[in-house]
Amino acid sequence: MNNPINRDKALQPLSREHHQSLLLCWKIRTGFRKNVEVSLIKSYVDWFYKNHVQSHFELEEKHVFSILGKEHELVKRALAEHRKLRRLFKEENEVVKNLGLIEEKLEAHIRFEERILFNEIQKMATRKELKEMELLHMGSDSLKKPQEWKNEFWK
Repeated sequence: MNNPINRDKALQPLSREHHQSLLLCWKIRTGFRKNVEVSLIKSYVDWFYKNHVQSHFELEEKHVFSILGKEHELVKRALAEHRKLRRLFKEENEVVKNLGLIEEKLEAHIRFEERILFNEIQKMATRKELKEMELLHMGSDSLKKPQEWKNEFWK
């Protein structure tokens, strides 16, 4: 069993967003299991990407990863995974295959960020950097409470 991660207050909002994205993965799996129309799942995934994932990635890339620097191996990996996920979210062909890949790759990416990358950032960040990050999150669009989707196919 994994021990709970003691996440610094400055990174907690991003970890909460990660939880919402893990729920997206669960919703994709549930939609497939319930034989929900693929176009409905895709519409929800597109909406979630536009309203949550894009701004989350931008915030991480501009303000969080900079603590370690672009040349750090963990940051290089995170940036490569962001690029791959962006391509998958935007892909309009082979929808079933790509939804499956989004579910799989997004969950693995979040686990990597939470268990490895954020721990390293937390360890290396100065108090000042963490305080700046905390203030930045307060005004971030990406941290709005998730809106409810009208057709909750996962229920």
